[in-house]
Amino acid sequence: MHEFGIAEAILSAVEQRAAGRRVRQARVRAGALLRITEPAINQAFAMVAEGSPAEGARVDLVIVPARLTCRSCGQTTTSHDPFVTCPGCGGADIDTEGGDDLILESIEMAEATHVPGNSRRDRGNPE
Repeated sequence: MHEFGIAEAILSAVEQRAAGRRVRQARVRAGALLRITEPAINQAFAMVAEGSPAEGARVDLVIVPARLTCRSCGQTTTSHDPFVTCPGCGGADIDTEGGDDLILESIEMAEATHVPGNSRRDRGNPE
């Protein structure tokens, strides 16, 4: 399963951004050429995240289509399936652009149960 390598890359980016804080969810944009699904990536992520601040976190996956350009007729389109034929002429000689991105868009932190300090005067970390 190639999802494990992708899940490890997501976990690395999540841990770097979270800086040791507990993570509840990660939103990831993945290109269609990566051929991953949300259930598969969540299963792989659950395994690789064990014992990390992201243990139990869920991956919200947004699939980004690839851009396809037909060499025969020049028509350009986008598709979640990079193995399609040209919708204009039916040709199979197609250039594919993009669709292999993997971008961590955001992470959602778990709520803290206790924050030390005076909440009325605490302005966060001054650094």
